[in-house]
Amino acid sequence: MNPPVDLVWIDSEDFRFPEWIELRQVILRDPIGLTYSEEDLESERDERHLIAGDTMGILGGLAVKVVDQGHWKVRQVAVAEIMQGRGLGQLLMRHMMAAAQSERVPRILLHSRESVVPFYEKLGFSTVGEGFLEVGIPHRLMEITFPFSSPA
Repeated sequence: MNPPVDLVWIDSEDFRFPEWIELRQVILRDPIGLTYSEEDLESERDERHLIAGDTMGILGGLAVKVVDQGHWKVRQVAVAEIMQGRGLGQLLMRHMMAAAQSERVPRILLHSRESVVPFYEKLGFSTVGEGFLEVGIPHRLMEITFPFSSPA
């Protein structure tokens, strides 16, 4: 990836959060005619957000809902159009997966749009069950599990 980007975990109180919401709105919501409500944003208060940025601003990111010690749920993976196809999504996912491993989270779930299932499969995720509709778009439940050694 050229130029390099900084990866930073933020929460909903971070000054960069509104810019992160705007990127998600443009990439994920505008194309399907949806907008974020106050209720949507309130539900993210307890989530972690991994953002990638440089001097131009936020170029991508993802949200993680810590469901319990047994698993995380990845949500809202978004990369700015100018960075798509350049490895930023993979960089974000690998960084998140490394954090999950370091925190001994054995399972990560996500709802993938059908069109990007191959992206997640390349990262080691597998589809689970049948497809379903979410926000009017075909999705698949995907997961990855990590083999951890016994706790130190």
